[in-house]
Amino acid sequence: MKPADEITLDPDDWTQARALAHRAVDEAIAHLAAVRERPAWREPPPEVHRAFDQPLPQGPTPLAEVYREFSERVRPFPMGNIHPRFWAWFMGAGSFTGALADFLAAVDGSNLGGGHTAPALVDRQVVRWLREAVGLPDGASGTLTNGGSAANLVALTVARNAKAGLDVRAVGVTALPKPLRFYASDQVHSCHQKALEVLGLGRQALRLVATDAAQRIDLAALQAAVDEDRAAGLQPAAVIASAGTVNTGAVDDLRGVGELCRREGLWFHVDGCIGALLRIAPAHRHLVEGIEAADSVALDPHKWLHAPFDVGCALVRDAHLHHASFALHPEYLEEHPRGIAGAPHLFDYGIELSRSFRALKVWMMLKEHGIETFGRLIDQNIAQAKTLARRIEAEPRLELMAPVATNIVCFRHRLSGADEAAHKRFNTEILLRIQESGLAVPTDTTLGGRHALRVAIANHRTRSADLDMLVDAVLQHGALLQNAAA
Repeated sequence: MKPADEITLDPDDWTQARALAHRAVDEAIAHLAAVRERPAWREPPPEVHRAFDQPLPQGPTPLAEVYREFSERVRPFPMGNIHPRFWAWFMGAGSFTGALADFLAAVDGSNLGGGHTAPALVDRQVVRWLREAVGLPDGASGTLTNGGSAANLVALTVARNAKAGLDVRAVGVTALPKPLRFYASDQVHSCHQKALEVLGLGRQALRLVATDAAQRIDLAALQAAVDEDRAAGLQPAAVIASAGTVNTGAVDDLRGVGELCRREGLWFHVDGCIGALLRIAPAHRHLVEGIEAADSVALDPHKWLHAPFDVGCALVRDAHLHHASFALHPEYLEEHPRGIAGAPHLFDYGIELSRSFRALKVWMMLKEHGIETFGRLIDQNIAQAKTLARRIEAEPRLELMAPVATNIVCFRHRLSGADEAAHKRFNTEILLRIQESGLAVPTDTTLGGRHALRVAIANHRTRSADLDMLVDAVLQHGALLQNAAA
């Protein structure tokens, strides 16, 4: 190829590129500023679906045209979690600073697998800050991941290796002298079953333990399960405690679980993707007392720190065990005392060799607001959930379906004389009508065989009036359905 024929992906005209970028930023800010004026969710219409059936582009399209397609076909139909009335799956509401940081990180282009670079220093500092936030000691290690599922997988890998009794990395799980068992409540997140399947232990390695009336793991039942498995020749390995369950936000007795783990020689893991950061909330940090004693913790800054998707974090008390579970240095990834490889490789603490600069958004947001602001926002969301619960309890047509431990409220519209199947059909129709109206986005779940509407308030834009609108809508749609059936 002759030099004159060499090509690049850089713009031919930087002035035009700058003008489009400025326009995109202006329109993005307008999009955020007016978020309350838009529907919480809109279903993409058929013409938008058809637009995404186009074949692979063979030739170029002007960037302005590509941006126009994004503006017309993508931006108007998001998940909606930045909206103040999005309360479906537990996720944060993002922030402008976090979005700006993602842009800056993408322009920087660094691969955070390792290297003696400033982005790597930011990554390490963010991990230290998160370790400090949950109370793990100096010297504990950690790694940023793409979310809670990956963070839990990292932690459970270390737990498996620590409790296997042999070098699993060398000989594999088929050489285990006894089948390992991991314990969690029947409310544990499904990612743990996936993790144990991926780790080669199989779903039978996860033993689900009954919960109490508050939907926390029953410590007596947990002890009995450990004793029974040990007597049967199995190897109890770890307990996965939930600092915030996905169904109701319940927090296991972390101090009690930790004491049991120490007594029985088990790894103490806390899935804190929902609630580990309760520890920074002044009015509610007591709910996670004992988390500082965990052997590992998983958490999600893209939830209550409101970092844009995606960023999770796995923290491990024993840095040596953590490193030993993942470190691998082929000849093309040697470390050196000087040069770009003159720093510890970050990929030695997880499964990703290629890692995005996701630390920057957490770093910028914590620098801008300070950890105390995020703690106050957590307290604010929990106070809003308690207020919503009180209104539900005061309304005879509504029924609170579970205790409100933190920021998740489960309830339903009563249907006089109806069985469970009818209640589910009735409340599901209410749910779908509210979603399709664009007013709000709650979701639903099943608790003890009983269907419930579910409101997970993890949104810094939510106001109490928004929750009043939801209750009013549930009552209005319920009345419409009952009148239509009469």
